[in-house]
Amino acid sequence: MMAKPPFNRLRFAEPLVDVERRDGGTLVLRSPRALQAYPPHLGHHLRRWAAECPDRIFLAERDLQGGWRSVSYREMLGIVESLAQALLEQGLSAQRPLMVLSENSVDLAAMTLAAMYVGVPVVPVSPAYSLMSQSLAKLRAIAELMAPGMIYVRDEQPYARAIEAIRKPQTALVTSGAALRGATSFASLLGCKPTGAVGHAFDRVNPDDVAKILFTSGSTGEPKGVITTHRMLCANQQSIAQCWPFLEDSPPVIVDWLPWSHAFGANHNFNLILRNGGSLYIDGGKPVPGLIETTVRNLREVSPTIYFNAPRGFDMLLPFLEGDAALRDSVFRRLDLLFYAGAVLPESLWDRLEVVSMRARGERVRIVSSWGSTETTCTATCGHQPIERTGIIGIPAPGVEVMLTPSAAKMELRVRGTVVTPGYWKRPDLTAAAFDAEGFYKIGDAGRLDDPDDPSRGIVFDGRVAEDFKLLSGTWVHCGQVRVSAIAAASPAAQDAVVTGRDRASIGLLVFLNAIAARAIAGDASLTLAQLAQNDQVRAHVARGLQVYNEQHGGSSTRIARFMLMPDLPSIDHGEITDKGYINQRAVSEQRAELIHRLYADPRAADVLLPAVETGSVRLFA
Repeated sequence: MMAKPPFNRLRFAEPLVDVERRDGGTLVLRSPRALQAYPPHLGHHLRRWAAECPDRIFLAERDLQGGWRSVSYREMLGIVESLAQALLEQGLSAQRPLMVLSENSVDLAAMTLAAMYVGVPVVPVSPAYSLMSQSLAKLRAIAELMAPGMIYVRDEQPYARAIEAIRKPQTALVTSGAALRGATSFASLLGCKPTGAVGHAFDRVNPDDVAKILFTSGSTGEPKGVITTHRMLCANQQSIAQCWPFLEDSPPVIVDWLPWSHAFGANHNFNLILRNGGSLYIDGGKPVPGLIETTVRNLREVSPTIYFNAPRGFDMLLPFLEGDAALRDSVFRRLDLLFYAGAVLPESLWDRLEVVSMRARGERVRIVSSWGSTETTCTATCGHQPIERTGIIGIPAPGVEVMLTPSAAKMELRVRGTVVTPGYWKRPDLTAAAFDAEGFYKIGDAGRLDDPDDPSRGIVFDGRVAEDFKLLSGTWVHCGQVRVSAIAAASPAAQDAVVTGRDRASIGLLVFLNAIAARAIAGDASLTLAQLAQNDQVRAHVARGLQVYNEQHGGSSTRIARFMLMPDLPSIDHGEITDKGYINQRAVSEQRAELIHRLYADPRAADVLLPAVETGSVRLFA
């Protein structure tokens, strides 16, 4: 086997891990490195960089003319202190938090930092709950639970319906656009002159005070408010910095779309820039048709040093990188690291990323991942070693303990440490259920050591414990492994999939299509998803891919017997997917129970397809 080209040189900490082996097969993994000192809250980082590099770009976004509007660290500190004064004058406090509904922007960052600067909790709500939801049920539930003292929106028009649904007479409204009736303009708040009250409030912020309440996707019910303290945010960034010392070699630069209403985009990426004095260019694009082009334009103009994305984002971006040498060179020119999280990166995407890296640089830019959840701030394990394949999520970061304990056919992962939430806002019942007797958070994921004899090689993500199921034969199906391999086999037509077969004789698949790729396969850019699901060329492409998959996975616990192409996208109202594109297997199975019943019914319906190899005519309907 030919050796691969070398990795780019990068200063990682040596991957070290201590292992405690308990009776019954339980393992507890810890970093031998102590977590070093960190400030009481993020405001100290802002003050530091405003003093040390006042003119360095902190944040940048597109202006109305299409150029970049940038804000330096010194400018941001002045804006934050004026806004902090305004929030205090409005009576915001730990009991009257700031709720924000908008997409990422410089103004949103300033409002968020200002609130935390003086101890006012921030409640970032996913824009999808306002803009993509028809019922607004999750948004109403969050507002009722939090009782905000102020709501901030950048552009009020898209949010008018949402604001009307949740605003109370005593709730102030701030907007960066043309003010709605009774709203205060963001610009007017900038006129507030900071007084000694801001400094006093800054000094009183305690590390264990609530910094923000981040809401989980609520895929199995109403969203849960995860208490996130100032200590969690600062400790998390300190642990990342100890794993990635290269961050202190030069200020990081990122171009990022990931939403600040979620832990990945905010607690990890935004705070990484703030902690290390870097520059963040806000990407108004997203990995969806019509917006991925915006991301491409931004990456042509700004060369990142780290590029963060979810697997779905890499899937959408790769065709542009493969076909455009100038874009490829811009992205990889000074790139230190490619980072994915939120889901397992399919092996086919990993291989394609390495190929474009070698075409651009003649070497492989390191690809790593980390693992955690909203409840662990974001990062519990951190990848900081050379990794040759997808699925490895690193080892425990300093200050974190990870337990692997037997659960059915897998090893359940649990987490304890400084970065773990104290619980859910006003839900002691949920808090009690989330932790075991030793105080480990029960995250619901599974993992295993890549090499049991060398734990420093990392933990392999092994899916969700609750997603795995048994066939009628009693054989366990490892849902995550089947899903990732099947998507790769049906690439690029398959964007996502849900594995079925609980208490049935065989495995089935509900396939969600990638509209752009499927239209290219069909040769018709005008087709809707419903039409693509019925298109013979698209059906044949997926069928052939799944047949090749079956040839490599012949056992009953891996072989796919039947599949259906979905005529729509997963529903956010029904909790089938988050706005970042992470699918919930259980929610889809519950919402589409009738479809699953039809998938297994005999005689087979016309939209129930079989994996098949093309032999003259495609055997899809036999």
